[in-house]
Amino acid sequence: MDGAKRTVNSLWKEEESALGGGVTVAILDTGLYPHNDFVKRADRILAFKDFIDGHGQPYDNNGHGTHVAGIIAGDGYESDGKYCGLAPKCKLVGIKVLRKDGSGNISDVLAGIQWVIDNKDKYGIKVMNLSVGMEDFEGESSALVKSVDVAWDQNIVVVCAAGNNGPNRGSITSPGISRKVITVGSSDDMEAVKIQADMANNYSGRGPTKDCIKKPDVVAPGCNIISCHCDPSYLPRKVGYLTDRAGYIKKSGTSMSTPIVTGVLARVLSDFPDLSNRDLKLLMKYSTNDLGFPQEQQGWGLLDLKKLYGNIIRFTNQEKTT
Repeated sequence: MDGAKRTVNSLWKEEESALGGGVTVAILDTGLYPHNDFVKRADRILAFKDFIDGHGQPYDNNGHGTHVAGIIAGDGYESDGKYCGLAPKCKLVGIKVLRKDGSGNISDVLAGIQWVIDNKDKYGIKVMNLSVGMEDFEGESSALVKSVDVAWDQNIVVVCAAGNNGPNRGSITSPGISRKVITVGSSDDMEAVKIQADMANNYSGRGPTKDCIKKPDVVAPGCNIISCHCDPSYLPRKVGYLTDRAGYIKKSGTSMSTPIVTGVLARVLSDFPDLSNRDLKLLMKYSTNDLGFPQEQQGWGLLDLKKLYGNIIRFTNQEKTT
Protein backbone atom coordinates (compact mmCIF):
# COMPACT_ATOMS: atom_id res chain seq x y z
CA MET A 1 0.00 0.00 0.00
CA ASP A 2 2.83 2.44 0.79
CA GLY A 3 4.16 1.92 -2.74
CA ALA A 4 0.84 3.01 -4.22
CA LYS A 5 0.66 5.92 -1.78
CA ARG A 6 4.15 7.07 -2.76
CA THR A 7 3.18 6.87 -6.43
CA VAL A 8 0.40 9.43 -5.96
CA ASN A 9 2.45 11.43 -3.40
CA SER A 10 -0.10 10.85 -0.63
CA LEU A 11 2.56 10.37 2.05
CA TRP A 12 3.28 14.09 1.69
CA LYS A 13 2.51 15.98 4.93
CA GLU A 14 0.31 13.18 6.29
CA GLU A 15 1.01 14.39 9.82
CA GLU A 16 -0.52 17.80 8.97
CA SER A 17 -3.67 16.43 7.34
CA ALA A 18 -7.08 15.60 8.80
CA LEU A 19 -6.75 12.34 6.78
CA GLY A 20 -10.44 12.17 5.93
CA GLY A 21 -11.78 13.29 9.30
CA GLY A 22 -15.22 14.85 8.93
CA VAL A 23 -15.80 13.20 5.53
CA THR A 24 -18.01 10.20 4.83
CA VAL A 25 -17.41 7.99 1.79
CA ALA A 26 -20.18 5.81 0.37
CA ILE A 27 -19.02 2.58 -1.27
CA LEU A 28 -21.37 0.76 -3.66
CA ASP A 29 -20.00 -2.74 -4.02
CA THR A 30 -20.27 -6.32 -2.72
CA GLY A 31 -20.63 -5.18 0.87
CA LEU A 32 -18.45 -4.06 3.74
CA TYR A 33 -16.98 -6.43 6.31
CA PRO A 34 -16.52 -5.00 9.84
CA HIS A 35 -12.75 -5.44 9.64
CA ASN A 36 -10.65 -4.37 12.61
CA ASP A 37 -9.19 -1.59 10.47
CA PHE A 38 -12.63 0.04 10.35
CA VAL A 39 -14.03 -0.66 13.80
CA LYS A 40 -11.37 -1.48 16.40
CA ARG A 41 -10.04 1.96 17.31
CA ALA A 42 -13.43 3.54 16.60
CA ASP A 43 -16.40 2.20 14.67
CA ARG A 44 -16.26 4.29 11.51
CA ILE A 45 -18.99 2.39 9.67
CA LEU A 46 -21.91 4.80 10.00
CA ALA A 47 -24.47 2.82 8.03
CA PHE A 48 -24.98 -0.23 5.86
CA LYS A 49 -27.71 -0.84 3.27
CA ASP A 50 -28.15 -4.23 1.63
CA PHE A 51 -30.07 -4.26 -1.67
CA ILE A 52 -29.26 -7.94 -2.31
CA ASP A 53 -30.25 -9.96 0.77
CA GLY A 54 -31.66 -7.33 3.08
CA HIS A 55 -29.30 -7.78 6.04
CA GLY A 56 -29.20 -4.82 8.39
CA GLN A 57 -25.60 -5.09 9.58
CA PRO A 58 -22.33 -4.86 7.62
CA TYR A 59 -20.97 -7.96 5.88
CA ASP A 60 -19.27 -8.91 2.63
CA ASN A 61 -19.63 -12.39 1.17
CA ASN A 62 -17.27 -11.63 -1.71
CA GLY A 63 -14.45 -9.41 -0.45
CA HIS A 64 -14.23 -6.90 -3.29
CA GLY A 65 -16.04 -4.13 -1.43
CA THR A 66 -14.02 -4.62 1.76
CA HIS A 67 -10.76 -4.45 -0.21
CA VAL A 68 -11.92 -1.21 -1.84
CA ALA A 69 -12.89 0.19 1.57
CA GLY A 70 -9.49 -0.67 3.02
CA ILE A 71 -7.69 1.24 0.28
CA ILE A 72 -9.78 4.28 1.11
CA ALA A 73 -10.13 4.10 4.86
CA GLY A 74 -8.25 1.24 6.51
CA ASP A 75 -6.34 2.51 9.54
CA GLY A 76 -3.83 -0.35 9.65
CA TYR A 77 -4.89 -1.58 13.09
CA GLU A 78 -4.50 -5.24 12.21
CA SER A 79 -1.13 -4.78 10.48
CA ASP A 80 0.45 -2.39 13.00
CA GLY A 81 0.16 0.37 10.42
CA LYS A 82 1.72 -1.51 7.51
CA TYR A 83 -1.42 -1.53 5.35
CA CYS A 84 -3.08 1.81 5.92
CA GLY A 85 -5.52 3.49 3.56
CA LEU A 86 -5.27 6.99 2.16
CA ALA A 87 -7.95 8.57 4.37
CA PRO A 88 -7.83 6.47 7.56
CA LYS A 89 -9.97 8.85 9.59
CA CYS A 90 -12.92 9.10 7.23
CA LYS A 91 -16.28 7.51 7.96
CA LEU A 92 -17.80 4.80 5.75
CA VAL A 93 -21.23 3.91 4.46
CA GLY A 94 -21.48 0.51 2.78
CA ILE A 95 -24.14 -0.17 0.16
CA LYS A 96 -24.33 -3.75 -1.06
CA VAL A 97 -25.48 -3.76 -4.69
CA LEU A 98 -23.53 -6.80 -5.95
CA ARG A 99 -24.07 -10.48 -5.22
CA LYS A 100 -21.68 -13.01 -3.75
CA ASP A 101 -20.20 -13.77 -7.18
CA GLY A 102 -19.68 -10.08 -7.93
CA SER A 103 -22.54 -9.82 -10.41
CA GLY A 104 -25.48 -7.49 -10.03
CA ASN A 105 -28.53 -5.85 -11.51
CA ILE A 106 -28.66 -2.28 -12.76
CA SER A 107 -31.82 -1.77 -10.72
CA ASP A 108 -29.93 -2.45 -7.48
CA VAL A 109 -27.09 -0.10 -8.43
CA LEU A 110 -29.64 2.60 -9.29
CA ALA A 111 -31.38 2.03 -5.95
CA GLY A 112 -28.03 2.28 -4.18
CA ILE A 113 -27.15 5.57 -5.86
CA GLN A 114 -30.56 7.00 -5.01
CA TRP A 115 -30.13 5.87 -1.39
CA VAL A 116 -26.85 7.78 -1.21
CA ILE A 117 -28.50 10.91 -2.62
CA ASP A 118 -31.39 10.63 -0.16
CA ASN A 119 -29.08 10.09 2.83
CA LYS A 120 -26.10 12.30 1.99
CA ASP A 121 -26.97 14.98 4.54
CA LYS A 122 -27.86 12.48 7.27
CA TYR A 123 -24.45 10.80 7.10
CA GLY A 124 -22.32 13.62 5.71
CA ILE A 125 -21.58 11.76 2.48
CA LYS A 126 -19.22 13.80 0.30
CA VAL A 127 -17.69 11.10 -1.90
CA MET A 128 -19.17 8.04 -3.61
CA ASN A 129 -16.93 5.22 -4.91
CA LEU A 130 -18.18 3.01 -7.73
CA SER A 131 -15.65 0.28 -8.50
CA VAL A 132 -18.38 -1.35 -10.56
CA GLY A 133 -19.37 -1.08 -14.17
CA MET A 134 -21.02 -2.58 -17.21
CA GLU A 135 -20.38 -2.43 -20.92
CA ASP A 136 -21.48 0.82 -22.51
CA PHE A 137 -24.50 0.14 -24.73
CA GLU A 138 -26.59 3.30 -24.33
CA GLY A 139 -24.06 6.05 -23.78
CA GLU A 140 -25.14 9.13 -21.86
CA SER A 141 -28.80 8.25 -22.26
CA SER A 142 -28.49 5.24 -19.94
CA ALA A 143 -30.27 5.28 -16.59
CA LEU A 144 -26.97 4.52 -14.85
CA VAL A 145 -25.24 7.59 -16.26
CA LYS A 146 -28.24 9.79 -15.53
CA SER A 147 -28.25 8.52 -11.96
CA VAL A 148 -24.58 9.34 -11.23
CA ASP A 149 -25.08 12.70 -12.92
CA VAL A 150 -27.89 13.49 -10.46
CA ALA A 151 -25.58 12.53 -7.59
CA TRP A 152 -22.87 14.79 -9.01
CA ASP A 153 -25.34 17.67 -9.25
CA GLN A 154 -25.96 17.20 -5.50
CA ASN A 155 -22.26 18.10 -4.96
CA ILE A 156 -21.27 14.49 -4.28
CA VAL A 157 -17.82 13.68 -5.66
CA VAL A 158 -18.55 10.58 -7.76
CA VAL A 159 -15.51 8.43 -8.56
CA CYS A 160 -15.95 5.57 -11.06
CA ALA A 161 -13.71 2.84 -12.43
CA ALA A 162 -12.72 2.87 -16.09
CA GLY A 163 -13.24 -0.90 -16.14
CA ASN A 164 -11.00 -3.79 -17.13
CA ASN A 165 -12.09 -4.22 -20.76
CA GLY A 166 -9.03 -2.59 -22.38
CA PRO A 167 -6.90 -2.09 -24.36
CA ASN A 168 -9.25 -1.26 -27.24
CA ARG A 169 -10.44 2.30 -27.72
CA GLY A 170 -13.97 2.93 -26.49
CA SER A 171 -13.74 0.31 -23.73
CA ILE A 172 -14.62 2.51 -20.71
CA THR A 173 -17.43 0.91 -18.72
CA SER A 174 -20.60 2.65 -17.59
CA PRO A 175 -21.15 4.75 -15.47
CA GLY A 176 -17.53 5.85 -15.94
CA ILE A 177 -18.56 7.21 -19.35
CA SER A 178 -20.37 10.11 -17.67
CA ARG A 179 -18.82 13.46 -18.60
CA LYS A 180 -19.43 14.72 -15.04
CA VAL A 181 -17.91 12.04 -12.82
CA ILE A 182 -14.22 11.38 -12.16
CA THR A 183 -13.22 8.26 -14.09
CA VAL A 184 -10.11 6.38 -13.01
CA GLY A 185 -7.90 4.05 -15.02
CA SER A 186 -4.91 1.99 -13.95
CA SER A 187 -1.46 3.55 -14.30
CA ASP A 188 0.40 0.23 -14.15
CA ASP A 189 -1.65 -2.21 -16.22
CA MET A 190 1.37 -3.17 -18.34
CA GLU A 191 2.14 -5.96 -15.86
CA ALA A 192 0.15 -9.19 -16.15
CA VAL A 193 -1.93 -9.65 -13.01
CA LYS A 194 -4.81 -11.78 -11.86
CA ILE A 195 -8.17 -10.10 -12.33
CA GLN A 196 -10.95 -12.32 -11.04
CA ALA A 197 -9.94 -15.75 -12.38
CA ASP A 198 -7.81 -14.70 -15.36
CA MET A 199 -4.38 -13.22 -15.95
CA ALA A 200 -4.52 -9.95 -17.87
CA ASN A 201 -2.43 -6.95 -18.84
CA ASN A 202 -3.25 -3.73 -20.68
CA TYR A 203 -6.70 -4.19 -19.19
CA SER A 204 -7.52 -0.63 -18.15
CA GLY A 205 -10.48 0.79 -20.08
CA ARG A 206 -9.58 3.27 -22.81
CA GLY A 207 -11.49 6.22 -24.18
CA PRO A 208 -13.02 7.98 -25.84
CA THR A 209 -16.60 7.03 -25.05
CA LYS A 210 -19.20 6.32 -27.72
CA ASP A 211 -20.33 9.93 -27.24
CA CYS A 212 -16.76 11.12 -27.95
CA ILE A 213 -16.09 12.14 -24.35
CA LYS A 214 -12.42 12.02 -23.40
CA LYS A 215 -11.92 9.42 -20.69
CA PRO A 216 -10.44 8.34 -18.31
CA ASP A 217 -9.83 11.53 -16.36
CA VAL A 218 -6.86 10.30 -14.30
CA VAL A 219 -4.97 7.11 -13.55
CA ALA A 220 -3.62 5.60 -10.33
CA PRO A 221 -1.89 2.34 -9.33
CA GLY A 222 -4.05 -0.77 -9.57
CA CYS A 223 -1.56 -3.63 -9.66
CA ASN A 224 -1.19 -6.02 -6.70
CA ILE A 225 -2.67 -3.68 -4.11
CA ILE A 226 -2.75 -5.17 -0.60
CA SER A 227 -5.79 -4.19 1.43
CA CYS A 228 -8.39 -5.50 3.87
CA HIS A 229 -9.80 -9.01 3.47
CA CYS A 230 -13.05 -10.43 4.83
CA ASP A 231 -14.55 -13.64 6.13
CA PRO A 232 -16.95 -14.39 3.23
CA SER A 233 -18.83 -16.98 5.30
CA TYR A 234 -19.84 -14.42 7.93
CA LEU A 235 -23.45 -13.24 7.85
CA PRO A 236 -24.85 -10.82 10.42
CA ARG A 237 -27.24 -12.48 12.84
CA LYS A 238 -28.39 -11.74 16.37
CA VAL A 239 -25.69 -14.12 17.56
CA GLY A 240 -23.00 -14.62 14.93
CA TYR A 241 -19.33 -15.42 14.79
CA LEU A 242 -17.10 -12.59 13.59
CA THR A 243 -13.55 -13.44 12.59
CA ASP A 244 -11.34 -11.25 14.76
CA ARG A 245 -8.43 -11.21 12.33
CA ALA A 246 -9.63 -11.24 8.73
CA GLY A 247 -6.24 -10.08 7.50
CA TYR A 248 -5.32 -8.68 4.11
CA ILE A 249 -5.32 -9.78 0.49
CA LYS A 250 -3.82 -8.68 -2.83
CA LYS A 251 -6.11 -7.60 -5.68
CA SER A 252 -5.64 -5.83 -9.01
CA GLY A 253 -7.65 -3.83 -11.52
CA THR A 254 -9.18 -0.41 -12.00
CA SER A 255 -11.41 -1.33 -9.06
CA MET A 256 -8.30 -0.78 -6.92
CA SER A 257 -7.11 2.34 -8.77
CA THR A 258 -10.46 4.00 -8.16
CA PRO A 259 -10.41 3.95 -4.33
CA ILE A 260 -6.86 5.30 -4.36
CA VAL A 261 -8.24 8.42 -6.03
CA THR A 262 -11.30 8.35 -3.75
CA GLY A 263 -9.02 8.21 -0.71
CA VAL A 264 -6.96 11.14 -1.97
CA LEU A 265 -10.12 13.19 -2.51
CA ALA A 266 -11.56 12.28 0.90
CA ARG A 267 -8.34 13.54 2.46
CA VAL A 268 -8.46 16.71 0.38
CA LEU A 269 -12.07 17.42 1.37
CA SER A 270 -11.26 16.95 5.04
CA ASP A 271 -8.60 19.66 4.72
CA PHE A 272 -10.59 21.89 2.33
CA PRO A 273 -14.25 21.22 3.22
CA ASP A 274 -15.69 24.13 1.23
CA LEU A 275 -14.33 22.91 -2.11
CA SER A 276 -17.07 21.97 -4.59
CA ASN A 277 -16.88 18.81 -6.66
CA ARG A 278 -16.65 20.86 -9.86
CA ASP A 279 -13.73 22.94 -8.60
CA LEU A 280 -12.02 19.82 -7.26
CA LYS A 281 -12.25 18.06 -10.63
CA LEU A 282 -11.02 21.14 -12.47
CA LEU A 283 -7.99 21.42 -10.18
CA MET A 284 -7.23 17.71 -10.62
CA LYS A 285 -6.68 18.38 -14.31
CA TYR A 286 -3.57 20.39 -13.44
CA SER A 287 -2.41 18.08 -10.65
CA THR A 288 -1.09 15.07 -12.52
CA ASN A 289 2.12 13.65 -13.94
CA ASP A 290 2.36 12.73 -17.61
CA LEU A 291 3.31 9.06 -17.97
CA GLY A 292 3.89 9.35 -21.70
CA PHE A 293 0.87 7.22 -22.57
CA PRO A 294 -1.83 8.22 -25.08
CA GLN A 295 -4.57 10.46 -23.72
CA GLU A 296 -7.19 7.76 -24.19
CA GLN A 297 -5.16 5.59 -21.80
CA GLN A 298 -3.94 7.98 -19.10
CA GLY A 299 -6.37 10.91 -19.34
CA TRP A 300 -4.76 13.91 -17.67
CA GLY A 301 -2.14 11.60 -16.18
CA LEU A 302 -1.16 10.10 -12.83
CA LEU A 303 -2.81 11.95 -9.94
CA ASP A 304 -0.32 13.75 -7.67
CA LEU A 305 -1.64 14.76 -4.23
CA LYS A 306 1.18 17.24 -3.58
CA LYS A 307 0.43 19.08 -6.81
CA LEU A 308 -3.29 19.00 -6.03
CA TYR A 309 -2.76 20.61 -2.62
CA GLY A 310 -0.60 23.31 -4.17
CA ASN A 311 -3.22 24.10 -6.79
CA ILE A 312 -6.02 24.15 -4.20
CA ILE A 313 -4.09 26.55 -1.96
CA ARG A 314 -3.45 28.89 -4.90
CA PHE A 315 -7.10 28.63 -5.95
CA THR A 316 -8.48 29.35 -2.47
CA ASN A 317 -6.09 32.27 -1.96
CA GLN A 318 -7.20 33.70 -5.29
CA GLU A 319 -10.85 33.31 -4.26
CA LYS A 320 -10.18 35.26 -1.05
CA THR A 321 -8.64 38.19 -2.92
CA THR A 322 -11.41 38.54 -5.53
